[in-house]
Amino acid sequence: MAEPIQIRDLHKRFSTLEVLRGININVDVGQTVALLGPSGSGKSTLVRCINHLEPIQGGSIRVGSTCITAKGVERQGRLLRGLDVAQFRTRVGMVFQSFNLFPHLTVLGNIIEAPVGVLRWPKHEATERAMVLLEKVNLQDKAKTYPAFLSGGQQQRVAIVRSLIMDPGIMLFDEPTSALDPELTGEVLKVIGELAIRGRTSIIVTHELGFAREVADKIAIMDAGKVVEEGAPNDVLDEPKTERTRAFLRRIQ
Repeated sequence: MAEPIQIRDLHKRFSTLEVLRGININVDVGQTVALLGPSGSGKSTLVRCINHLEPIQGGSIRVGSTCITAKGVERQGRLLRGLDVAQFRTRVGMVFQSFNLFPHLTVLGNIIEAPVGVLRWPKHEATERAMVLLEKVNLQDKAKTYPAFLSGGQQQRVAIVRSLIMDPGIMLFDEPTSALDPELTGEVLKVIGELAIRGRTSIIVTHELGFAREVADKIAIMDAGKVVEEGAPNDVLDEPKTERTRAFLRRIQ
């Protein structure tokens, strides 16, 4: 079930380097937000914080009834640990730029690892669900193949299916096409637009302006750890209000 995301005054540091400096973003249920901005602006760190892959030092991230603070992941006033945190992450699908598939597992093994190992699904049920999703991304014939024998585009589609098998209410994408050759980018963007974000609350870190304009309900521009502009795609991309946004768009267009 799709859930809202509310980020309030979020701060994240690596040692003395402050990477996120008071981020405030709302993502409504079923809404898609595209995060744009120069390299080093904090976009990837932000999405990793939402999934609690990175601890935060200040502010809060509320995902439905779960709240992430500097203390950790909380629900109804109780701090979650271990398996409870892992189960929280099953509600928040994450697709990385570097695929992150297990090289020693087949395509099918990668996809069913979490539902069987974390949620204790029966293996036959997880396999059945995985094959349905693989067919939707035209990879049903690759179920027994190892990642090393797949193209980058195929690996990324497997990574998307691995997230979708848990039927998360939220999907996070960290520059999902940045490691792909240009000719493979389109097939992955099509899967994201037509399958992965439908009915889900989504945040997509991307440099693909055309894709952002097409699928996003809102665009947020980040620079130096802050959101410097946000709004409807056409407003931000065609009539940016800040000079920092205009300079960024000039560089990548």
